[in-house]
Formats: sequence, structure tokens, C-alpha cells
Amino acid sequence: MTGGIFAVLDDIAVLLDDVALMGKLAAKKTAGILGDDLAVNAEKATGFPASRELPVLWAITKGSFVNKLIILPLAFLLSGYAPWLIVPILLLGGVYLSYEGIEKVWHMIAPRPHAAPSVKKISDKAELLRMEKTKIQSAVRTDFILSIEIIMIALGTMMEHSLLLQVLVVSLIAILATVGVYGLVAILVRMDDIGFHLIAQATRMRGRWAQMVEWSGLLMVASLPKIIRALGIIGTVAMLLVGGGMFTHNIHILHQILDFMPLFLANLLMGAVVGGVALAVSKVVQKGNSSKKAG
Repeated sequence: MTGGIFAVLDDIAVLLDDVALMGKLAAKKTAGILGDDLAVNAEKATGFPASRELPVLWAITKGSFVNKLIILPLAFLLSGYAPWLIVPILLLGGVYLSYEGIEKVWHMIAPRPHAAPSVKKISDKAELLRMEKTKIQSAVRTDFILSIEIIMIALGTMMEHSLLLQVLVVSLIAILATVGVYGLVAILVRMDDIGFHLIAQATRMRGRWAQMVEWSGLLMVASLPKIIRALGIIGTVAMLLVGGGMFTHNIHILHQILDFMPLFLANLLMGAVVGGVALAVSKVVQKGNSSKKAG
């Protein structure tokens, strides 16, 4: 009996070692997309009044966990029974991300006579909640596409292993992705509060240490607006990179055609082309619907 218990414990220890080893490998493979995920979601989670930043971020985080709960079992089923569907799903996700990225670029350069007001400048509570809900839904949709990419990449590193190991490792990567990404985003969006706290603490100190703490706080407060603006640009580029990358990585002929370019530029170009086509189609459809309504 005792020997049986030790044998089970030994099997569990071996399984945990395998999970840790394969988890490290999967984490390395998904590191790039996790960086893009951080940039995109940080940009999506900013621009709210300070009192609403954490509640909005928590709503997006809960949506991200729901996304993982939906995607994980579907990914294992597709991998086992319909692997041919994985690439088309990734390409559809690439179209969506490329469209979102190029749409942001379009809004930056296109004339807008009646620009939508910033969420921070809205005083009506009902309108504020409506705009928050819209932004949260957009962030959760984008997270869904990025989550598919993260889970599929992690699953791709585990295809030769047992189903149990696949489930444990890929689920671990999915959980760490959500906790890690949104934990860092929470720190970013509250960086000014941390800075103000450091400034307040510095008033109770003396000497050079007080000056260092105060300087650190002032730097954090002054840096936040610049970081948020930078994240807006980085998040847009990241969406184009990830969206374009889904095409260059999964369509062999495109990879061959763009092989002369650095991978970064190839993915960016592909994202811009796909997003531009998707945006043009969207504008034509919108114009057609408007004409029907007018007629």
C-alpha cells in the first residue's frame, strides 16, 4: 500500500517536472505575442477617469478569463478532430486584428469634423457607462483573437506529447498570460497614483534618500501621459504585426514572396495590406447600407 502511494507521488512529481520543462519552452515560443498582447491591451485599457480605470480593467480581465475558458476546450477538440480548421480560424483573426490596426491609423490621418468626445470629458453618467461598455467589449474581442494565437502557438509546441500534458501546459500558459498581462497593465494605468504616493512619502523623509524618492515619484507622474501615448502607437503597430504575421506564418507562398524582407517589415506590410482591404470593404458596405436607407 505504502509503495503504491509513493509510486503515485513519483508519477505526479515526474508529471510536474514535465509541465515545468514544457511550460518554459511554450513560454519562450509565446513571448513575442505576449509582448504584443501587453501593448494592445494596455492601449485598450487606458483613457478612462482615474476612478474607473481599475473597474474597467477588472471587467476586461474577467472577459479574458472567459475567452480562455471558451478557447481552450475548442483548441483541444480542433487539434484532435479537425486540425485543418485551425489555420482558417487564425487567418480570420488576422483579418480582424489587421482591420482594427489600420482603422486606428485611418482615424489618425482622416479628417474628422465631429470627433467623438474623450471618455474622460463626459460628465453624463449613463453616457460614460455606455462608452465604457463599448470599449470593454472591443478590448475583450481583441483579447479573444490574441488568446487564440497564444493558445495555438503553445499547443503547437506540445503536439507530440500526451493529451494530459497538453492540457496542463497550455492551460498554465493561458492563465499566466491573463494574470501577467493584465497585472502589468494595472501597474501601468495606476503608475501616477504610485508616483503621488512616493511624493507624499518623501515629505516624511530626510536627506538624499528623500530626494531620490521624490524624484522617482515625479518621474512616474510626468512619464505616464507619454507612456500612454506611446502605448497607443505600439498597440496599433502590434495589431498589424500580429494580424499580418498570421498570414505570413500560415500561407507558405506569402512567406516565400516576402522572404527578402525582414520578418518585422513583412508582417507589418501584410497587416497593412489585409487591414486596408478589410477597411475598404467595410466602407463600401457601410456606404451601400446608407444608400439603401436613404432610398
